[in-house]
Amino acid sequence: MTSAPTTVASTHEKLLRARAASNVLAQLATTEKNNLLLAIAKAIDANEKTILAANQNDVDDSNLEGAMRDRLLLTPERIAEMANGVRDVAALPDPIGDVLAEWTRPNGLQIRKVRVPLGVIGIIYESRPNVTVDTAALALKTGNAIVLRGGKEAAHSNRRLVEIMSGIPGIPEGAIELLDSETRQSVQELIKARGLVDVIIPRGGAGLISFVTENSAVPVIETGAGNCHIFVDETVDLDMADVIVINAKTQRPSVCNAAEKLLVHERIAAAYLPRIVKKLIDFGVEVRGDEKSRGLAAGLTIALATEQDWPEEYLRLCMAVAVVADVDAAIAHINRYSTKHSDAIVTRNEENARKFLRGVDSAAVYWNASTRFTDGAEFGFGAEMGISTQKLHCRGPFALVELTSSKYEIFGTGQVR
Repeated sequence: MTSAPTTVASTHEKLLRARAASNVLAQLATTEKNNLLLAIAKAIDANEKTILAANQNDVDDSNLEGAMRDRLLLTPERIAEMANGVRDVAALPDPIGDVLAEWTRPNGLQIRKVRVPLGVIGIIYESRPNVTVDTAALALKTGNAIVLRGGKEAAHSNRRLVEIMSGIPGIPEGAIELLDSETRQSVQELIKARGLVDVIIPRGGAGLISFVTENSAVPVIETGAGNCHIFVDETVDLDMADVIVINAKTQRPSVCNAAEKLLVHERIAAAYLPRIVKKLIDFGVEVRGDEKSRGLAAGLTIALATEQDWPEEYLRLCMAVAVVADVDAAIAHINRYSTKHSDAIVTRNEENARKFLRGVDSAAVYWNASTRFTDGAEFGFGAEMGISTQKLHCRGPFALVELTSSKYEIFGTGQVR
C-alpha cells in the first residue's frame, strides 16, 4: 500500500494557524509561558548535536566566507547562549496585564489602560539562526504568535530549531510558524497579509529592510543597518580610546553594532592617528582615510576613502578614518552619514560628552564605551527582536515591552450616555 504524499501547508494556511494560536497564547498565564520557555531551553541543550548537524549542512551549502559565514555559523557555545537567552527571557517580568494607568470619571466609570499582546508578529531575517530562537522566545513570553521567514542560507538550521520549539508539549499549533525561504513569494505573501499579521519586523541588510518598508501593507518596525562611529575627542585617555576602538571594530565585525568609522579631533590627530591605525592594521583591519589621516599616518597602509565609504556599513574588518575640527564637526559628520544606530564619544570633557549625547540623533549614543553593547541581552532584555532605528513605537534594542499594545477596560454600574 502506497502512503499518501505529505502536503506542505501554504503561507496562507500557516498565517491562519498563527492567527488562531495568537488567541490561545493571549490567555496563557505567566507561569504557563515561563514553563514552556524553560522546556524550550532544555530541549535546545538536549538537541545540540542535531542542531549542529543541520547548521553544518547550511554552512557547506552556502559557500559564504568571512563575516557572512560567521553570522550563519553555530557552535556549541552559541547554542548554549541561545538556550540561556531563553532562560533569561523566562526570568524577566511579564508585561502582559500591566496596568499603565487607571482613573474614575465623575459619572462613576472606572477606566483602566492595560498591556496586551500585539497578536501575530512576522519577522523576515537573514543568516543568523539565533534570531529564530530569540524572537520566538520573546513572542511566546508576550503571548504573541510568530511567523518566521529566515534566509535560505539558514534553512536547515531554522527548520530544526522550529521543530524543537514547536514540538514542546503545550505549545499551541501555529504559535511558531516557519515560511518557505526558497523564493521571495513567501515574503510578498507575508507583508501583504493585513488582517492576519499585526506587525512586520525586517532584520538584515539595507536592501531587505528597504524592500519591506516600501512594499508592506502591514505596519513595520524598521530595524536598521549599523554605520556606527567613534569620535576620539581632544581631552581623552588614549589607552581607553585604543581599547574601545579595537573592541568596537574587531570583537565581532559582522554585526550591526560594530564600529565602521573613526573620527579624531584635529588637535590630537598627529599623536593619535599613527598609533591607532597601526593597532588596527595589526588586528587585520583594512584602514581607509581622508587626506588628513593619510598624511598624518605616513608610512602606514591607508587607502583613500571616497564619498561612498562614509555611509557604507562594511560588516567586515574595514574602517574609515577622518580628522574633524571639534565635537560640533563630529556631530555634524555623524548626523550626515550615520544610520542612526549607535555612535560613541571617548573624552574626559563632560561638557563635550553631554553635547555629543544630546546632538547625535541615533538610537544609542555612548560616552566612553564600545558600541558593541547595543544589544538586547547586554541591555538586560534577555534577547531582542531587533534594533530599531526609527522613532515611532520603539527605538534601539527592543524586546518584551515593545511587543505589546494596550487596551482600555471600563467598569460601569449601569451608566448610559
